[in-house]
Amino acid sequence: MLSSVRARLTAWYVGALGVVLVASSVGIYILLAHSLDDRLDARLGSTIQAATAALKHTAFGQAEPAQTITHALEDLRFPNQTIAVLDAGGRVITQRTATGGPPLRLPPSPLDPSESIRFYELPESQPDSDDSCRGVFQRVTNASTASYAVVVMQSLEPLSDQLDLLLGFLYVVVPLSLGLAGLGGWLLARKSLAPVMVMAERAQRISVENLDQRLPVANPGDELGRLASTFNELLSRLSNSFAQQRQFMADASHELRTPLSVMRTAAGVMLQREDREKDEYREALTIVEQQGRRLTRIVEDMFVLARADAGHPALQRTEFYLDELLAETARAAAMLATQRNMQLQVPSFPEAPFRGDECLLRQMTWNLLDNAIKYTPEGGCIRIALESRDKEYVISVSDTGPGILPEVQLHIFERFYRADQARARAETINGGGAGLGLPIGRWIAEVHHGRLELQRSDETGSTFVVFLPHA
Repeated sequence: MLSSVRARLTAWYVGALGVVLVASSVGIYILLAHSLDDRLDARLGSTIQAATAALKHTAFGQAEPAQTITHALEDLRFPNQTIAVLDAGGRVITQRTATGGPPLRLPPSPLDPSESIRFYELPESQPDSDDSCRGVFQRVTNASTASYAVVVMQSLEPLSDQLDLLLGFLYVVVPLSLGLAGLGGWLLARKSLAPVMVMAERAQRISVENLDQRLPVANPGDELGRLASTFNELLSRLSNSFAQQRQFMADASHELRTPLSVMRTAAGVMLQREDREKDEYREALTIVEQQGRRLTRIVEDMFVLARADAGHPALQRTEFYLDELLAETARAAAMLATQRNMQLQVPSFPEAPFRGDECLLRQMTWNLLDNAIKYTPEGGCIRIALESRDKEYVISVSDTGPGILPEVQLHIFERFYRADQARARAETINGGGAGLGLPIGRWIAEVHHGRLELQRSDETGSTFVVFLPHA
């Protein structure tokens, strides 16, 4: 029954209001009862003080005590009360009952030795007799040294009637208030949670095919509006991620399909005729070997990117010297540069102890040098440098190529992105890359808490810089 948020909110609201109303009602009842009791005791105390004062100054003389006492009490005004005077033996000498006063009911010990005022209360003598009362008594000695007891009492029925009226009123008002509060809380919760129901229905209709849809935002300033906005931002990130995954799959399929098509074509041409020369077979196998090497590199790069997408790559951290790694990679790249009539400048590196994944950092360095050699025309110059600063190492790779257009620089770190499609096709035929070198290099730098940036690129060439922290 309380499975919905609306029902739970209403139940909590009604429960909290019920506790407050009940506690308030009990407090009001108790305070009113104490107030009525205090007022009754004050009236009883005032009456008995006046009666005892009158008796203390009364001299009996030759008159009957009952007549003298009755005469002394004639001037007193005590509405709704009954006054009685008892002698030392506990017998009633005289009594006066005002209009509305209760019948006389004596306390258990009216002639208490103490002369202090004593209150007493008597319940109903019989069920439904309505004779409950509250009284006060005090022993007094008059001018003739006679000892008497004065008793003043008043009925409790008017007080009980007032409390019963209040109790009946609370019995009606509290449940009615709770009912109205429950109904109002239910309607208010329904209206407040209506946007949540709309968002839930809209979210159920969103799938991979329509990630462009968004949840409605009724009020961006309240909590539900912020929830909808946050969910819409999540949908935007998911949509971008799915779009990147689709683009990645499409680009990967294209990159893998091209070398496979070249290999199949070369093999098919060779198989069309049986009388092929040895050089023709050799040339076909060379093409197959080049495309196989390209496929291997693409698959290895995709494996590295899969580790990056997993979010928690398992790095093989070891202690090594970064300067030695750069020197070894530069020597390997120098052979490739020599084949293309280029100059690779390798100045002396400062000693650079480092802790990280040596294989990944070697791959990152090779990717930067390979790109520099690939996009630098023959006769150009390539330079690699290492600098040690206060808290980081700076590796820079510069070339004298044609540079990268400003509108292209924003996309060079995207997977499979290459601006020159004609050159991309030529590289595919010749076993070149697939546009994954720079994205992999940036990821390798980031998992080592560093960064890879394009520092400059113009008509004089380009410079890529890697920043790696010492620790």
